[in-house]
Amino acid sequence: QGEGLGAQILIQLGADLEDIRTSTLNAIRGQKNEEDRLANAGGVENKAEGSMSAMLSQFGTDLTQLAAQGKLDPVIGREDEILSVMTVLSRRTKNNPVLVGEPGVGKTAVVEGLAQRIVSQDVPETLKGKQIYSLDLASLVAGSRYRGDFEERLKKVIKEVQTSGNIILFIDEIHQIVGAGSADGALGAGDMLKPMLARGELQTIGATTISEYRKYIEKDAALERRFQPITVSQPSVAQTVQILRGLRSHYEGFHKVTITDAALQSAAELSARYIQDRNLPDKAIDLIDEAGARMRIRRLTAPPEIKALDRAINEAKQEAQAASKTDNFEAAASAKEKAEALQKERDHKREEWEKERSGSPMEITEESIAEVVSQNTGIPVFKLTAEESKKLLALEQALHSRVVGQDEAVNALAKSLRRARVGLKDPKRPTGSFIFAGPTGVGKTELAKALAQYLFDDENAMIRVDMSEFSEKYAVSRLFGAPPGYVGYEEGGELTEKVRKKPFSVILFDEIEKAHPDVFNTMLQILD
Repeated sequence: QGEGLGAQILIQLGADLEDIRTSTLNAIRGQKNEEDRLANAGGVENKAEGSMSAMLSQFGTDLTQLAAQGKLDPVIGREDEILSVMTVLSRRTKNNPVLVGEPGVGKTAVVEGLAQRIVSQDVPETLKGKQIYSLDLASLVAGSRYRGDFEERLKKVIKEVQTSGNIILFIDEIHQIVGAGSADGALGAGDMLKPMLARGELQTIGATTISEYRKYIEKDAALERRFQPITVSQPSVAQTVQILRGLRSHYEGFHKVTITDAALQSAAELSARYIQDRNLPDKAIDLIDEAGARMRIRRLTAPPEIKALDRAINEAKQEAQAASKTDNFEAAASAKEKAEALQKERDHKREEWEKERSGSPMEITEESIAEVVSQNTGIPVFKLTAEESKKLLALEQALHSRVVGQDEAVNALAKSLRRARVGLKDPKRPTGSFIFAGPTGVGKTELAKALAQYLFDDENAMIRVDMSEFSEKYAVSRLFGAPPGYVGYEEGGELTEKVRKKPFSVILFDEIEKAHPDVFNTMLQILD
């Protein structure tokens, strides 16, 4: 009002209070108008009336356009699944397929393959001219500050799809529509989609995992009956190799390397054998990608000798500056000459390195893949390559170097391991299960340590469980975890947690005769 302390300061500085008041009011009105405009557009700026995909462009991605531009990776070996999706989409009712499978098996790739077929006109007449939009539910929910914002956005997206008449929505992680945006007295995304899916006004392709489909979709019977599930299973090792061959040129071009056939075979086999918590082909593709990234970093990183010369040059320059400050011109001249000589040597080394780097691209071999797996699992590199067969032949000798005088036990152990390593075993069972029986001090624990040393190059790669601590019946839950509904169910057991953190190890059940019989009964499930 012109009487406050702030107003007095502004007046002393020569400011016009009326101009400041007018400018402030205009700024506030402009901000409010912008907020109202964004709210009316559902958080998106209004496009021209002729553009019918303003909301879809904001909250989705046109997969058919990406396929036409060649920005999607080729899809290999999913013809049956793509045909199943096309069949369901061509049905009169229940024409909404949902791809169900474990993470990493290629559910999204099936939809991308369908988009590529639509672009190449390799689809039935009913699907020609269709567009596939990948809808991002997270961005639809994000920024919806007031009740009704999310519903308004979703309604506008659905209206654009209905107006177009040739758009198929792809919703990855489709289980998220159950309850998405719902609040007290508000409808969720699933409830809004049900009527349109039932009337056939909206065609949708979903993708989710098996567990989440059971947990969210199957519980809602009204939503489940509007979808037709299609199972996407994990490909075999041979199919994974074919997929990797189809993707090879993309990764070679990105990382500026060449990838051998042996590397592709090794990536598929080693990932299937040693990476158990993920699925093919995703884990094999990741091995190729990481090996290429490592090779690229090595190619772009200066060699250690060049870095050492850079440090020596800096030290010589500092010596020259220090000598000049103390008027020791002779020492300064000597240090300067040394720096110049080192600089010439460094330039020569750099030139050689640049010439070598610009030559033929670096090659990813099976050793490169084995190195990546070794770092991820802790298994020595030589164990994963062809050198393993030579080591297996000398297994008895390696064990005898630490355990003397137990010929029968060592020979039986070596034969069993060789038999397992050539594949004559159930892949779901342990590599070997042995009972070392004998009096105290004859070398039972030492033989287990020697085995860990041989298999994993580290005798500490052994999980030792003192079974005398599990002599009571209730101790089984300590070992394997509490059953559902009991305290500690989500924490896991002592053995299961150790194996989860270090899956490639030797498990030693010491003094097993002191364990409760119920422990033995539980172990039958592990060994059988």
